[in-house]
Amino acid sequence: MIDQQHPYLLKRLERLNSIGVALSAERDNKRLLEMILLGAQEITNADGGTLYTITDDKHLKFEIMNNKTLGISLGGTTGKEIPFLPIPMYLEDGSQNLTTVAAYATLNDKTVNIENAYLTQDFDFTGTRKFDEKTGYHSQSFLTIPMKNHEEEVIGVLQLINAIDVDTHEIIPFSLANQSLVESLASQAAVAMTNHDLIEGLKGLFEAFIELMAEAIDQKSPYTGGHCRRVPELTMMLAQAAIDTKVGPLKDFTLNEKEFYELKIAGWLHDCGKVTTPESVMDKPTKLSGIFDRIQLVDQRFELLKSQAECTALKNQLAMLRNGQLVDFAKSASELEAFNAKCDADRDFLRKSNFGSESMTPEDQQRVIDIAATQLQDSHGNVSSLLSENEIYNLNIAKGTLTNEEREIINNHIVVTIHMLDSLPYPNGLKRVPEYACGHHERMDGRGYPKGLTREQMSVPARVMGIADIFEALTSKDRPYKKAKTLTESLHILGKMKEDQHIDPDLFDIFVREKVYLKYAQQFLEPEQIDEVDEAKIPGYQP
Repeated sequence: MIDQQHPYLLKRLERLNSIGVALSAERDNKRLLEMILLGAQEITNADGGTLYTITDDKHLKFEIMNNKTLGISLGGTTGKEIPFLPIPMYLEDGSQNLTTVAAYATLNDKTVNIENAYLTQDFDFTGTRKFDEKTGYHSQSFLTIPMKNHEEEVIGVLQLINAIDVDTHEIIPFSLANQSLVESLASQAAVAMTNHDLIEGLKGLFEAFIELMAEAIDQKSPYTGGHCRRVPELTMMLAQAAIDTKVGPLKDFTLNEKEFYELKIAGWLHDCGKVTTPESVMDKPTKLSGIFDRIQLVDQRFELLKSQAECTALKNQLAMLRNGQLVDFAKSASELEAFNAKCDADRDFLRKSNFGSESMTPEDQQRVIDIAATQLQDSHGNVSSLLSENEIYNLNIAKGTLTNEEREIINNHIVVTIHMLDSLPYPNGLKRVPEYACGHHERMDGRGYPKGLTREQMSVPARVMGIADIFEALTSKDRPYKKAKTLTESLHILGKMKEDQHIDPDLFDIFVREKVYLKYAQQFLEPEQIDEVDEAKIPGYQP
């Protein structure tokens, strides 16, 4: 019966259903709004239309405008801004704006169907008439429908202009049947818009929480501040370069939009376990650091050692004089000067040893032991060694500033990260976050931690994160135990790591060939770090 009364109505009902299905699947807000307006125009054969959304300050914002006759298409995915100010829902005196049809429909939650705007006395169409005078257009029939969410709140307005008769092509009023269809579409559209806003809101909250956690970890340590923010940036740069490469073993590697986002989240979370790492270990700037740097106590001991030597020399001289013996003051002064010079040299050596280096030689370690054996007398006359066993142990750390026990504490952050991330209920699009985030300390030869994975057992994104984490640490200017390295120095070390099967060789070659290191440096490194890199001298690099 329906299609006998109107041959196009059944077809429009089918089209309404298909548009509703499409709306529920659309995730891009601009395309979503376009689909709503163009769908409404299609099922009513409307020549023009506008879609408004309600702003927080109670204005109707122009989101999409379309007019077939005038060839106007603004807003949405067009990238063309709509040159009209938002329509106020309330006037300056606080009263409702009931003379503007879109505001009226919104405030009264009521569909307004106007046969001829030029004949109505209920609304002010001055602006519409000026538009018509300027363009030569004739805005006649209007259908304005509020869009309500699941809480019965109006979140937008759909306004259609000039229904066109399919046979005569004349402007006609919007029929009640078409009004009913558009009201149904507006209801579906509002649900789709609300779902989109909820999804985007939760996504924004999720990302903000992750970045807040990363910021908290960076703030926890003034020496690694920024690491949790820089690593995801570098990870994305290298991942994109791997996707873009057209040569080499990774020429077919790709990530879709969801997978790329998944890697981004993993980058932000890669060090979340450091929230449990003690600051005294994370921030240990020197080997003897604790509550304070114990090298200060060592300095005082050397001064005490020199004072005791001077006192001993003076006592010996006094005793000799009392016994009528001759005293060789010059010899005594020379011996004391030589002893003081040795103390100063040993003190300076220990000060230097207190700062972590790339490698402390066995000879230097033995010298620490020899210095430690120097006898020192306390206030009670008890004799002890210049350095305690714990101080010897710390000063003889071969690399860096951490003892084996402290390094275990640091390394444990990745275990904590795994436990934290594995405990989260991920949606399907984020299930690989733990794998990506927790693989940045693994090695290609299986000698990494915590799982000892080999290259074959790791995904490409996880291997990307390994290079990003290392390069950021090498070039970081805020580490207490080392100077920030230049690009040449950092790439040399990274190249050695490739040769040592520490990092992925193919990704390293892309990192250099596509100059990802330079792109990162221009954003995050100091000018003095960005030197001229001779890629031919980088160890292991294959152009």
